[in-house]
Amino acid sequence: MNTTKISKYISCILRHKPELIGISIEKNGAWADVEQLIKGVSRKYPIDRNLLEEIVRNDEKQRYAFNQDKTKIRANQGHSIDVNIAFQELPPPEILYHGTSSKNLDSIFQTGINKGNRLYVHLSKDIPTAEKVGARHGTPVILSVSSLAMYNDGYRFYLSDNGVWLTEFVPVKYISVSAYKP
Repeated sequence: MNTTKISKYISCILRHKPELIGISIEKNGAWADVEQLIKGVSRKYPIDRNLLEEIVRNDEKQRYAFNQDKTKIRANQGHSIDVNIAFQELPPPEILYHGTSSKNLDSIFQTGINKGNRLYVHLSKDIPTAEKVGARHGTPVILSVSSLAMYNDGYRFYLSDNGVWLTEFVPVKYISVSAYKP
């Protein structure tokens, strides 16, 4: 059984399209009912509670979280649907990284890093993580973001439960190319 495919499907449902399986996501907290999720996903992929718990436990990016009694589940970040997760606002490290594709560079250096259809721009604390993200979209480029300078200039940063740094927008003046592998 391909748990990666199942995990990607769950991610799509919890972040973007709960209507695919006819479930609802709570606006506050972004929680979905575990039993409804299992029932909906099982129409396409064989899944039960044990497999879902295994997917959550073993996800290398820690995309998911259960509530305390494991009756609800959510994606930790990356939503394009309107939800409100209470992220902790924190001062970021001096530099954070953003992985993207070389085809996006012209746009980024004209308008900055935009959140697109997501609620936040995602930033990594290390280059290897950013490189993995960038490689998903083509030839990876790692951008350095002067995040502490941004914060000191009034931009807000949040740290998700799985260690992804979030902000609403990164202006061009805080961006430089850190690594590019054509």
